[in-house]
Amino acid sequence: MTRFTKGHGTENDFVLVPDPEGTLELTPAQVQRLTDRHAGIGGDGVIRVVRTEFATDDAVRSLAPGAEWFMDYRNADGSLAEMCGNGTRVFAAYLQREGLVADREFAIATRAGAKVVRVTDEGFAVDLGPWRLVDEVGARRDGFDVMVRARFGKPVPALSLDLGNPHAVVMLPEGITLEQLDLTEAPEIHPTPVGGANVEFVRAVGPGHIALRVHERGVGETRSCGTGAAAAALATRFWSGVEDFTPWTVDVPGGRLTVTPLGGQRVELAGPAELVADGEIEL
Repeated sequence: MTRFTKGHGTENDFVLVPDPEGTLELTPAQVQRLTDRHAGIGGDGVIRVVRTEFATDDAVRSLAPGAEWFMDYRNADGSLAEMCGNGTRVFAAYLQREGLVADREFAIATRAGAKVVRVTDEGFAVDLGPWRLVDEVGARRDGFDVMVRARFGKPVPALSLDLGNPHAVVMLPEGITLEQLDLTEAPEIHPTPVGGANVEFVRAVGPGHIALRVHERGVGETRSCGTGAAAAALATRFWSGVEDFTPWTVDVPGGRLTVTPLGGQRVELAGPAELVADGEIEL
């Protein structure tokens, strides 16, 4: 029997599996069973909670001196992911509840490097680290660098960003609402990025305020995506031509997040995290 905790950040939900000594080898089939919403626990992904020193990846293990715990994140289909913005907050909530961290600010290890988390009144804020435009020359010349087509839709321009994981952000043209989108299948991206990408569809709500829907690679449409919210805010900020450090409000189907651009081409994500259930399951 394997212990688990179920948690979510703005309804982006995860199954956390404690494995401090790194003895559990989760297979893609086991991850798929855990995340199955009918035959398993249900979730957008699985987070294995392991001491960084026991990570199998050399680059991750090298982070151990400054980050004791590794967020070993798997998408619902069992594939490995670099990191997950909402997952970092749920991971931090679990570490705090279990007494595995004591400070109000601490680093966690991910496949996209160490991320610094701090406790806030609303939950947690995480410095997602550096981000970049995938094709900055093309983006600054044309405003976009790829084309995206949702199911039954027409191709529309999108901007590619890398936040440790890949994103393509679409600002919906007039006449198309978020509610009209069919995201039951992965949107097509041209040219097709190696390894795929998360796709965010955005509508402006007001100054510094956007709403979005997202299709995550390896998962499908989710109620929220933390790095996707950050990518969407950064892309909208880029298109506005005012690249300052004002916080952005991002509404997702599962709630509300705050994205704050930081100096040094970094970005912070803040929002709630809840742990809702504990139990045991046979893998």
